[in-house]
Parts: sequence; C-alpha cells; structure tokens
Amino acid sequence: MIDETLLRSYGAVNKHLTKGQFLFNEGDMPVFYYQICNGQVKMNNYNEDGQETIQGLFGAGQSFGEPAVLGDFAFPANAEAIEDTQLICLEKYRFLDLLKEHPEISLSLLKILSKRLRFKAILSKEIKGHEAAHRIMELLQYLKKEAGETDEYCVNITRQTIANLTGLRVETVIRTIKGLAKNDQITLRARKIYL
Repeated sequence: MIDETLLRSYGAVNKHLTKGQFLFNEGDMPVFYYQICNGQVKMNNYNEDGQETIQGLFGAGQSFGEPAVLGDFAFPANAEAIEDTQLICLEKYRFLDLLKEHPEISLSLLKILSKRLRFKAILSKEIKGHEAAHRIMELLQYLKKEAGETDEYCVNITRQTIANLTGLRVETVIRTIKGLAKNDQITLRARKIYL
C-alpha cells in the first residue's frame, strides 16, 4: 500500500462508492490509480447469460486495476463495490510520476502484481481437471496463506463468490462445502467456513 500522505502530495482525492456501484466497466480506459481506504471491491466480468466471473477481490489497503494503468490498455474487467467503500484516487500521469520518483514503490508494486499472477496461475490450474472439493480446498488454503493466518481462519467470502472464483455452480459449492465439513476438512459455524 502506498502511504496516503504521499498519494495526497501528488494530488490524490477521495471517492466514495456505495454497495453495488461500479467504479469502471470492462473496456474503459484507465484514468486513475485506485487504492482502498476501507470497504471491498471486486473485479468481475459477465457473460451473455449474465453469469459472473470474479477476477479478483480487494480490501482495505489494497490497490487494483494497475495493469491497465501501467500498460495503457482498457480495463479487462469491471470494478464493483461489494460494500460501501472509500477509495483514494490519483490521476494516472501523476501516479506514473510517483513511481518514477520512488523506485522502492515500483518494486513493491511489482511484488504485488507477481503475487496476483501466481494466484491466477494456481486458480487456472485448479479449475481444469479437478473435482469441486479439490478446487474449493485449494482456494480456501490459498486465502488462508495470503491472510498470513496460522491458526483457525474464517473465510470471509460468500459461497457465490467461491463459485465465481472456481468456475463452479453455487449449488455445487454448497453441497461440496457440506461434504468437506462432514469429512472434517473444514468447520462450519453460524454459516461461516473455518479452515
């Protein structure tokens, strides 16, 4: 995360999104760098039938959409607020100036983008040729690891989101999660998943 004071010194401003509001749409050209102060945003696509595919979930302290900003191409997905969200936004050209003048931030950003690419590669591998239980467990274990949790981890995404991330139907996810709980691979308490 880039320090907010530094972002503001380059002219960053706040923006508020309400739950369900779109910040940008697939195909829009990037104008700003976005960083979340609080709340949560998902990047997603919808097919012709209206089925959603989630490309990424982002929360407080995270940025999103940087590949399009850095590569100067249209956003490959929409950005939609999952809950009321407060962002800090910095115009693209000022963001690029910041990166040039602060190479340590550029390196940090490269590490973040590399981790996201790794996640995409893992998810892509797991979606092809594996049964639902394996896909779901791989996703949950990845989320736990990324959260840095060594003890019990509460999965803070919905079953629909799990379905959208793994390419499964929500009904399959619900049934599979019950089976994983029955086999003591996960724990269910008050409809929450614990790993």
